[in-house]
Amino acid sequence: MSIEATLQTRSNHQCELCTSTNELSVYEVPPVAEAHSDKCVYLCETCKAQVEGKTDLLANHWHCLNDSMWSQVPAVQVVAYRMLKRLASDNGWAQDALDMLYLEDDTRSWAEQALAVEEDIVHLDSNGVRLNAGDTVVLIKDLDVKGSSLVAKRGTAVRNIGLTSNPEHIEGRVEGQRIVILTKYVKK
Repeated sequence: MSIEATLQTRSNHQCELCTSTNELSVYEVPPVAEAHSDKCVYLCETCKAQVEGKTDLLANHWHCLNDSMWSQVPAVQVVAYRMLKRLASDNGWAQDALDMLYLEDDTRSWAEQALAVEEDIVHLDSNGVRLNAGDTVVLIKDLDVKGSSLVAKRGTAVRNIGLTSNPEHIEGRVEGQRIVILTKYVKK
């Protein structure tokens, strides 16, 4: 039986986090040495895009973790733990859920592996000052925004920045548009 077929059976053809039945696909929970259904979860497109960091976190969507964190499937527990960790700083309910969540030692170790890698990435501004998620930075150069006619002007404040897996990139909103900005063009 294929991995997807195994996951469909295990999940009853529903997203293993939010129970949606739309646009379901396999998500391999990193780190994955070899593909196996025990290392994968079956997610809807909304959950998968946010888990992978391709779209902004919609905190209200993730209230589903209050139920899915109690899954008996370690891979689902790992994803729930990681998402609760990402949400905990801004959402009291997520911190409360995280405080209640119990994971076996090997499952907790797996869950924290990817988080440790994310914490090792350091983002520095043009002056070598460390940037943190939620900081406000100022552009030090006019920047043409690819794919649009927008020019982000020097001196523009970018509030509540987001960090990426690339230490040379941050994300922020300029004139209502979310863009990726090179860290060498900003200062804290």
